[in-house]
Amino acid sequence: MKLQIFVPHFAPDYAPTGSVMTAIVGGFAELGHEMEIVTSLPWYRETRIEDGWGGKVARLEKTAWGQIRRLHPFPADKGNIPARALAFGGFTTLAAGYGTGSTFAADAVLAMSPPLTLGYAGWTSAKRRNVPFVFNIQDVFPDVAVELGVLKGPKVIGFFERMEKHLYGLADAVTVLSNDLADNVGQKVGDQHRSKVRVIPNFVDTEAIAVTSPGDTSNSYRTEFGLAGKLVVMYAGNVGFSQSLELALGAAESFVDRTDVVFVINGNGSARPDLERQAAHLPNVRFIDYQPVERLGEVLAAADVHLVPLKRGLAHSSVPSKFYSILAAARPVLASVDAGTELANLIDSTGCGVAVEPDDQPAFTAGLVALVESAEMRSSAGAAGRSFVETWISPFGVAEQYSALFSELIEGRGKL
Repeated sequence: MKLQIFVPHFAPDYAPTGSVMTAIVGGFAELGHEMEIVTSLPWYRETRIEDGWGGKVARLEKTAWGQIRRLHPFPADKGNIPARALAFGGFTTLAAGYGTGSTFAADAVLAMSPPLTLGYAGWTSAKRRNVPFVFNIQDVFPDVAVELGVLKGPKVIGFFERMEKHLYGLADAVTVLSNDLADNVGQKVGDQHRSKVRVIPNFVDTEAIAVTSPGDTSNSYRTEFGLAGKLVVMYAGNVGFSQSLELALGAAESFVDRTDVVFVINGNGSARPDLERQAAHLPNVRFIDYQPVERLGEVLAAADVHLVPLKRGLAHSSVPSKFYSILAAARPVLASVDAGTELANLIDSTGCGVAVEPDDQPAFTAGLVALVESAEMRSSAGAAGRSFVETWISPFGVAEQYSALFSELIEGRGKL
């Protein structure tokens, strides 16, 4: 099967969606599929095109399984919403032009959102080739932006809601990561088209993230950053507007007299400068830049407790992929997520950590105190999380599910 895939990031671009799709493409390659990836030049880490990649609007790379078309992403600061919107528009226009004009004879097209607009590039290319179009939703937009207060005003919100529904209507199938997201999208497509919404979860690479004992956190990451002998409470990921990282700083205030406890924020993002200013008086808070993706397992294993602090409402429209990576590393989680959501229910049912209501500082701090004070609790929660993800699907398994969906859709069009 020949697949054309539109994705905002792809290795070596260090972004969660890029890592996800890169691994799935590896699964497609194992299945013998030929692919054309339409993506951006690497830019995620520093919000600029990385050294060695500039100088051209587009680059074409040949691979063992096909080719990669990398296009200029028009980098813009994530906090500058108008500039980001223009950047998405520019990148989508390029992607649509290069993807549609490509001579690659795709049997099916897959596009990933966000950005939502990339769906139009995928649909345009699929329509030109008269092949199925599958729209993969990682985060439900504009819901996430509305919850964060990034999109305001009924006209602006209404415009993007109409775009969202329009794209769902154009797609032959819409894939989401969880039942919560399926309910969200299903309500928007209506009963008539609800069957096109399919749940294909992201995966956990339990081989790449090797399990270590929850009590064994000694590694080169800890040595490099002076964390040896400390009880490390970590947030690892994008330091953006989706996370209530002020909760971590509030908890750090409560532990400021504990010289054995240190809070680490490992990552970059538009919210980091302001967060660093807020934490300037806290000697137990450290900021560390993104590490190479090859060190992910080591970074996760360096922590005694991991934080997943989502703002209110986001757990209904977003599933942080890092959550499952944390479980794979056998580390306990303290999450601020809406009660009744899939994420909150999972934490409660597996015993992999503590879930509290979003933006509740006393509850968040109390949950952390319980984990910090009990090595036994940390150990059992970490083991429970690892046991759960070991039953989960692999990257190859996700690729198989997508392959089955593509075959179903192609057969439905009489192409097989």
